Amino acid sequence: MTAMRKFLAGAKLLASAAATLFTGASAHAAQPAPWEMSFQPAATDMMRQIAWFEGYTLWFIVPITLFVLFLIAYCILKFRASVNPTPSRTSHNTLIEVIWTVGPVVVLLLLAIPSFQLLTAQYTPPEEAKLTVKATGNQWNWDYEYQTENTLSFNSAILADSDRAAAGKEDRGAYPRLLAVDNEMVVPVNTMTRVLVTAADVIHAFAMPSFGIKTDAVPGRINEVWFKAEKEGLYYGQCSELCGKDHAFMPIAIRVVSDAQYKTWLAAAGTDLPGANKALMAEVDGKDKVAAAGN
Repeated sequence: MTAMRKFLAGAKLLASAAATLFTGASAHAAQPAPWEMSFQPAATDMMRQIAWFEGYTLWFIVPITLFVLFLIAYCILKFRASVNPTPSRTSHNTLIEVIWTVGPVVVLLLLAIPSFQLLTAQYTPPEEAKLTVKATGNQWNWDYEYQTENTLSFNSAILADSDRAAAGKEDRGAYPRLLAVDNEMVVPVNTMTRVLVTAADVIHAFAMPSFGIKTDAVPGRINEVWFKAEKEGLYYGQCSELCGKDHAFMPIAIRVVSDAQYKTWLAAAGTDLPGANKALMAEVDGKDKVAAAGN
């Protein structure tokens, strides 16, 4: 009975995770989910390519793993001392040696070709960036600087529970604990965005799973990543490099909005960032409620 209760509890958690995952996908936003075993929903073409490659490699990994497991079990059963008291003295088999040499080479080629193509695509933007943002990692928050006509700079840190009400972010579904921030990076949808990544103190890492990007933030050096978000919503990532005692409290949040919403936010953020954020949140949340009512 105890085992059955544990099984049912686990099943409920899996069902809850699945519901969270599909809900996040329908809202065009992504964040980690309990019991998550796959990638977050892709918000860029690059992430879709990464997800495809992951599925492609499984067609090799799973059969090879099962085949090796079969060989190990076969050898244990077939050649154990009780049924094979006189072991074979065969030391070479030309056919087997050719197979286990040529086979892995073919498999590696089938994996290497799409892997190199994907790697090349990750470092080759298909078009010029229309927006450039500099992201600087600090212990333990991020500074964002928009390379626009009127430079906009602000800090983005984890949102304290005591500040949720004032920020209007009490909904833990949309603004989860340990991932929500006080000031999100805001970018327009369907816009090629370049992120220049560096650090002010130690090595950090800028990672956004739904966008398929991750790069180290190294003091004194600038690394570059790019993305073109195709779906509006709020996306979460984290620093992915051990950077000190508060490494776990260094989230990244990117809000993707329409071009008109972005321009309005950018114009207002230069003089009143908190007010611009609240106005943007009110407009986005209002549209989400209307869309939910329509469904």
